[in-house]
Amino acid sequence: MSGSTPELPVVLRDALTPTAHHLIINRRGSVVWEVENLRGHYAVKVGYPIEATADWAAQPWTALAPAREGAVLHRLGFEDVAYGEWEQGTWNFQPWREGPDLYRLWEPCRKRDSSIAPHASAALGCVEALAELHAKDWAHGDIQPAHFIIGPERTHLIDLALARGGRVPQGYDFPFRGCLVHYEAPEIARSVLATGEAEPTQAADIYALGASLLISATGWRAVEYPDDAPRSVQREAVANGQRRPVKAAGELGDLIDAMLSHAPEDRPTVYEVGKALN
Repeated sequence: MSGSTPELPVVLRDALTPTAHHLIINRRGSVVWEVENLRGHYAVKVGYPIEATADWAAQPWTALAPAREGAVLHRLGFEDVAYGEWEQGTWNFQPWREGPDLYRLWEPCRKRDSSIAPHASAALGCVEALAELHAKDWAHGDIQPAHFIIGPERTHLIDLALARGGRVPQGYDFPFRGCLVHYEAPEIARSVLATGEAEPTQAADIYALGASLLISATGWRAVEYPDDAPRSVQREAVANGQRRPVKAAGELGDLIDAMLSHAPEDRPTVYEVGKALN
């Protein structure tokens, strides 16, 4: 995966025989393409290990993440999904989900002096997508605005590589070591600080959904810490509950505050959130 323009691995070119494809994401440990062929339209994910640098420890789990997500999707009953291995790690392909993510959809709400309030219907679509996962006794573990795709007919919850709720092949499994700290619940942050690992829960998903709605509506993250703070400092702020004095406008404000409650038992369930938005 070295170089500025990574190529689709041969195993995936042979499996998909693309008629068109282009690069969507190229970040440390992960590359995503949008691929079309005569059978359909796919998101193709390829993972490889992150080598250690002066600032970052090695991250071998990124090589396993695409296959783990593929296994999770199979367990959840999704069709037209495949996963496997390539020379540097693993891959999966799954149906492409069309539409903006939540953060992009609510961009007009964040403009200075905007009179546009975040629409509850978009929030409800996100809640319904998460409720489907929770109903199957799974927790997502990596809820963030970019993982809600607001489609023309429904909202899709994507990127399930960190989800927990059922068995996945041992060779593709790895411990959960937290997620993007902006959306990490206090109890997750405390556990990662104390032990290096944590266990995703549905209550932590609710906190992350509240943080996602807040930042998408206002542009402000839920917890205050310097933008360039080390991750451990960010987690300390989250664990200590250093909430910003920011509230979303309209009917969502109080609901988001409840979702961001410091104690997991004080947060509403996804079903209660959905009922409040209906």
